[in-house]
Amino acid sequence: MKHLLLLLTLVLALAGFSISQASVPNPAHVRTSPAYAELLLQRTELESTLEALLVDYNEAYPKVKELKTELTLLNAEILRLTAVKPTDAGRLTSALGRLMLRKVELEVQYEAMRAQYKDEHPDVKKLKRKIEIYESAIREILG
Repeated sequence: MKHLLLLLTLVLALAGFSISQASVPNPAHVRTSPAYAELLLQRTELESTLEALLVDYNEAYPKVKELKTELTLLNAEILRLTAVKPTDAGRLTSALGRLMLRKVELEVQYEAMRAQYKDEHPDVKKLKRKIEIYESAIREILG
């Protein structure tokens, strides 16, 4: 079930839809974790940057689109944390949060690169492989 939810979230993210903060459940064991704190800090920074840009630019501005994509991917990772059982809360470390943040950054770069190059381009392949390596590390921690 959690994999289906994550897959749906990522598909929506790549299609340009976002998950609002209100729709992301926040169990106490997640809210108090270092991983959540890392992701929340980044989300707060992105939201403040986005709000500042929206004063001068519209939704079509490339940086606005990029920030919205990053926020959607970040919210998907936060949602992923909520699938962790309270008994496994010890897995929600700062290192996990940093791995998730780096993966989101790479995914944003990947989407931008795919807009310019075909999937067969060596740089696109390298970036995709990097994302897979980060995802593997995240899965190893989350079990």
